[in-house]
Amino acid sequence: MIEKTIVVKDLKKTYGTIKAVAGISFEVLKGKIFGLLGPNGAGKSTTIETIVGLIKRDAGELSILGFDPEQDLDKIKKRIGVQLQNPSLFDSLTSIEIIDLFASFYPDPLRPEVALQKVGLESRAKQQTKFLSGGERHRLAIALALVSNGEIIILDEPTSGLDPNARRQLWNVILDLKKNGSTVLLTTHFMDEAERLCDDVVLIDHGEIIAHGSPKKLVDQHFQEQALEFSDPGFLSCEREGLNELAVVNRVVFEEKTGVIVLYSDKIAKTISQLNEYCDKLGKQVENITVRRATLEDLFIKLTGRGFADENL
Repeated sequence: MIEKTIVVKDLKKTYGTIKAVAGISFEVLKGKIFGLLGPNGAGKSTTIETIVGLIKRDAGELSILGFDPEQDLDKIKKRIGVQLQNPSLFDSLTSIEIIDLFASFYPDPLRPEVALQKVGLESRAKQQTKFLSGGERHRLAIALALVSNGEIIILDEPTSGLDPNARRQLWNVILDLKKNGSTVLLTTHFMDEAERLCDDVVLIDHGEIIAHGSPKKLVDQHFQEQALEFSDPGFLSCEREGLNELAVVNRVVFEEKTGVIVLYSDKIAKTISQLNEYCDKLGKQVENITVRRATLEDLFIKLTGRGFADENL
C-alpha cells in the first residue's frame, strides 16, 4: 500500500463572513505530484498555509508525515520544503548566502549551488536579493524550498510570473523531484501545467472541491467530445446564439475577454463544414481555427459556467 504523506479531512477556514476553505478533504500519496487547482481566491493558498502551520484551521483534521502541524510542527519542518507566493527575503544577503542559511536548517540539504542551478539563478549567486527582479526573487523562493531536499516539497503557484522558458525549466525540476522519490504538493491556476505534471488533482472553487481525480480521468469522465476554437469574426449576439442550432454542436462557449468562441462536438469534421456554411451565409470569415481535446479548463467552465479569464487572473 502506498503511504499517505498528507491527509486533509473536512478542512475549514473562515475570515469574517468569507469561507476561504469550506470543508475540503483529500490525500496526497508518497512519491506523487498532487495539484490544488483553481482561480485566484479559490482557497488554494489558504489551504497550503494551513497545512504548513502558518495559520490555524477553524475545523477539520490535518496530518503531514503522520503529525498534526498545529501540535508537532517542529517534527515536520526539517522534513519538508515550502515555497510561498510572497516570501520575506533578507535584502542585504546574496542569493547564495540566503540559500546557505536555509540549508543549515535541514539535516541533508542540497548544496546551495545546486539549488540555484536548478532554478537558473547560478549567475545571480553573488547578487544581493534586493537587486533581483520580481521573477528572480520568485525563483529564489523556489530554490529555498528545493534546498531542503525534503520528503515533501510544497509549492504555491510556483510558475506564476515566470516567462515560458523558466516555466518549462521548473516543470522539469518538479518532474525530477518525483523521479527521485519526493512528494510534491503544488497549487496552480495554469491548467496546462496541471495536466503536464500532476498525477492527481482537486479542482477548487470558492473554497470547495468541485472535482477530484487524475487529469485524464476527469476529462474523459466529463467529455466525449473535442473542442473547436476560433476567433469571433464579429458575430452579433443573435448570430452567436445561432451556433447552438448547428446540428452537430453539443455546446457553445463565448470567452468574451479573449474574443474566442469554442464549439464542443463529437463530430468535428461535420462541425467545421457546418460552421463554414453558417459563416458563408452571414458573409463572415472564420480565422484562427484550432481543434483540440477537452482540457481541465473546459471542465471548470462546464462545472461552474465561467472560465478562469473571468476571474481577472
